[in-house]
Amino acid sequence: MSSKDWIEKDYYAALGVDKSASSDDIKKSYRKLARESHPDHNPGDTGAEERFKTVSEAYAVLGDEKKRREYDEMRSLFGSGAFRRNARGAGQPGGAPFDVSDLFGGGGGGGDTRFGGGGFTDLFSTIFSGGGAGGAARPRGPARGRDVEAEVALDFSDAVRGVTLPLTLRAPGVCDTCHGNGTKPGTQPVACPVCHGAGVTTRNQGSFSFSEPCRNCQGVGTVVEEKCPECHGTGGVTKTRTLNVRFPAGVADGQRIRLAGRGEPGERGGPAGDLFVHVKVRPDDLFGRTGDDLTLNVPITYAEAVLGTDLRVPTLDGTVTLRVPPGTPAGRVLRARGKGVVRRDGRAGDLLVTLDVVVPAAVSDEARAALETFAAQTPPAAREHLEARVRRFG
Repeated sequence: MSSKDWIEKDYYAALGVDKSASSDDIKKSYRKLARESHPDHNPGDTGAEERFKTVSEAYAVLGDEKKRREYDEMRSLFGSGAFRRNARGAGQPGGAPFDVSDLFGGGGGGGDTRFGGGGFTDLFSTIFSGGGAGGAARPRGPARGRDVEAEVALDFSDAVRGVTLPLTLRAPGVCDTCHGNGTKPGTQPVACPVCHGAGVTTRNQGSFSFSEPCRNCQGVGTVVEEKCPECHGTGGVTKTRTLNVRFPAGVADGQRIRLAGRGEPGERGGPAGDLFVHVKVRPDDLFGRTGDDLTLNVPITYAEAVLGTDLRVPTLDGTVTLRVPPGTPAGRVLRARGKGVVRRDGRAGDLLVTLDVVVPAAVSDEARAALETFAAQTPPAAREHLEARVRRFG
């Protein structure tokens, strides 16, 4: 379908819904009408076939939120009466004969090349960016540089505590010869002879005046007559540079740090892009991490679990002693408060110590005899609910 169709066809009427209808109402109406007019249900009925095509075309626009919004905006601008066609196929904006196809290059969907070949979308954005009647498009100015991405691997402890590291990049940087303006030393950019420094050109189309970025200077407003011999007029050259990057305490694996203005330089003195550093944290041989908490698995013996013990465990910056109470089951988690990752507000997470009761694979005869004596003097495990189910199966 063409942009011209969007102005001339009322898709809401085609689906029998109001302009304020919800997406669900539009979908329900489309399904009902499509089912009634489907060619399979109306063999040989050309009228039904046309109705099916019409409701399908309408739903293709109104069923898509983005297309529906553009359709409503275009109908509001061009379909409110200012460009309504009379019986002879012409409209009269400002008293002058007018045909919608004048804007869109006839009925084709490709759009008029006089507006960049973009059809309605380019024309609509031009009007509302200040390039419509009575307005003037703003010059684009020197182009912003591209963003640069880099990846840095940090040790676990550095990520938790924070660290400053040098980062060496080989990427475009500001030309030292012309200092970014792209001109030969001793010269300066001159005003564009086409737009006279405005960065935009204006052309009249009937009752409308349209502005667009100047194609000669690409919207900058100036041109380089004598280019810098080092960067050939771009204002940037590939160079090796070293930056000191501060990684804050608590930076996490996969986090991205933005350094504003440290990316590629802009063309001919434009603003530089940004540098995005992707952080990879190497795993630690002892500690894990969950948010701001550090995790640690500590094995204990069966006797320590039964009798209790004082357990001395490492932290990132020292040691801490935790009390294991008598009768501690395997998997219990002990918490050392404030021994985790320091938050930005100064508070810290915790160290979570998971106890793992180790069962020896083999014991001495003396240990076996002691365990048998222990087993005879301790009550059995509470398994009555399991044994009741087992007895059902004989």
